[in-house]
Amino acid sequence: MWMLLAILSAFFAALTSILAKIGIEGVNSNLATAIRTCVVLLMAWGMVFLTDTQGGIDSISRKSWIFLILSGLATGASWICYYKALQLGEASKVVPIDKLSVVITLVLAFVFLHEKVNAKSIVGCVLITVGTLLMVL
Repeated sequence: MWMLLAILSAFFAALTSILAKIGIEGVNSNLATAIRTCVVLLMAWGMVFLTDTQGGIDSISRKSWIFLILSGLATGASWICYYKALQLGEASKVVPIDKLSVVITLVLAFVFLHEKVNAKSIVGCVLITVGTLLMVL
């Protein structure tokens, strides 16, 4: 099931890029990010209420609150940078660079989460990096 959800995530992320590139034309990138964020906020809370999971908010630990807030700040920073880059550059070049987050995530997961790195992961990171450079240069 996680694989299907991950594939759908990739599909919707790709669709997001194309729709955003079209929608951001003539719109301030920060304003566009704010509009997108409002839609995401409504959708996320809609899913919480649809699945009747709002009661779990009381059981969230202080540590989880801190890291969820930090994650939200990182998401906001990412979206602000992404929308400005998308407004200034070509989607076919911005998106591959944005997807270098895969490589950065693997490195950060190794350093901070102590996840194992194997030869396949290293080769994959190198290929993603080389592929990105080929696409944007």
